[in-house]
Amino acid sequence: MDASLDTLIAQLGAADPEARRLAVMGLDEADDPRAVAPLIAALRDSDATVRRLAVGALEELGDPAAVGPLIGLLGDSAAPVRAAVQAALREFRTSEAAPPLIAALDDSSPEVRRAVIVALRELKDARALESLKRALGDGDAGVRREAVVALGYLREPGTVPALRAALADPDASVRRLVIGALNFFRDPAVFPCFVTALSDADWQVRREAAIVLGRSGRAEVGQALIAALEDPYWQVIKEAAAGIATLRVSAPKALLGLLGHAHPDIRRTAAAALGAIGAVEAAEALAALGADTDIEVRKAASHALDQIALAGRPLS
Repeated sequence: MDASLDTLIAQLGAADPEARRLAVMGLDEADDPRAVAPLIAALRDSDATVRRLAVGALEELGDPAAVGPLIGLLGDSAAPVRAAVQAALREFRTSEAAPPLIAALDDSSPEVRRAVIVALRELKDARALESLKRALGDGDAGVRREAVVALGYLREPGTVPALRAALADPDASVRRLVIGALNFFRDPAVFPCFVTALSDADWQVRREAAIVLGRSGRAEVGQALIAALEDPYWQVIKEAAAGIATLRVSAPKALLGLLGHAHPDIRRTAAAALGAIGAVEAAEALAALGADTDIEVRKAASHALDQIALAGRPLS
């Protein structure tokens, strides 16, 4: 070991925390694999800044031997240290990092389990799939959310049944994420799940389902979107109307009924949808929106009338 590296390692034992900080920074700049063990030892330093700097240095070195000790630091008393560890673990993308990360999914701390799942998502190791599926049943909703996101990101077809089952999760935020995750697979077999989700008790889940169905390119979901126009939440109605426009679903009667809606976003989206589907029977009502109090509604109505005209359909 050269003298400068030896000096820096020795300095890690200095009484002055500032000296120890400088030593860690020096080891980081040295970028020498022989510094891994001393830096791992520095993760137990009494000074939070030393620990945080050691985390960053180990992240740069990328030695899988640091993964286990870093996981142990996810419960650190200092928030900056915990944040540094969470960020660092995402950068260990070698196969050797998988076993300690997978084992940490049994940790008693939900915060640890959440951070580990994020790291496993980035690692993309097939050995983690079974553990991630089990995490869908974790007692902590935050852990379940991260598991859903990870499985959607990894897109392994074998995990679809577990994700479909998670649509019954008691937490609405989990169910909403499941819809987005399942949509990544582009599997025709899951579309009935999205239609069912339009009846979910939570409006944000219903809204997510409407968005996914509206962008699906599948005309057969049109009737489900038309039914969603009667949702009590305007946010759901808006996405259903937008989906009808995208899919060119013929629903003039239902859309016409929305032109008098109290929310301007609904009037605007309904007008746009009527133009998209070429609803000549809506011409008079669209023209009347020229007096709407909202400028965006007026613009949408005008554009819709132009669309009908350009399609070669007479306005009277």
